[in-house]
Amino acid sequence: MDKNIDYYFTIKDVQRAEIKIKSSKFIATVSSVNSLDNAIDFLSKIRAEFFDATHNCFAYRIGWDGSTFRASDDGEPSGSAGKPILFSIQKFDVSDVIVVVTRYFGGTKLGVGGLVRAYSDAAELALEKCEKQIINRTKSVKINCRYEEISIIKRLIEQWAVSFEETYSDAVEIIANIHISKVEQFAATVKTATNAKVKVTIL
Repeated sequence: MDKNIDYYFTIKDVQRAEIKIKSSKFIATVSSVNSLDNAIDFLSKIRAEFFDATHNCFAYRIGWDGSTFRASDDGEPSGSAGKPILFSIQKFDVSDVIVVVTRYFGGTKLGVGGLVRAYSDAAELALEKCEKQIINRTKSVKINCRYEEISIIKRLIEQWAVSFEETYSDAVEIIANIHISKVEQFAATVKTATNAKVKVTIL
């Protein structure tokens, strides 16, 4: 199934969850991040907070299609921490998200399989606490019209726009934010409904 280009989901707030397995403590912290710099800054904060931890493993996923991502085992056996965390993020179908799982070693080795389960479980426990938030992907459209056409335009905007701003002077200017996949169709609909009397500019 193709990814919907008009919106995706992130999370609203920072959440944390903790589990203990054979005396090892796993603390998962989740945050929304909308850029690589944000992700690096958040990771630095967690590393500073848990400076005495054995490991601070993490994964992040950024962008509407999750095309910017990274997973780090931070010294754990290869593939035992970062990838399971990343899979948890993908499972919850969110992006613009970082999950850092901090481990305090309890003296008993868990083996690769045990680590995969521990990092997955901690990450998912924290993600389950998060409230999802929709991110609309829009393009701005400028509409210049006379007062005679305003009722038609307002009706179309109510049907199509995610948000809009109006400026009234001797004429009316409206900047409407329309879902990416529907911009061309919206512009054509406005022209048809007003017999091309209204100027529509895709910004």
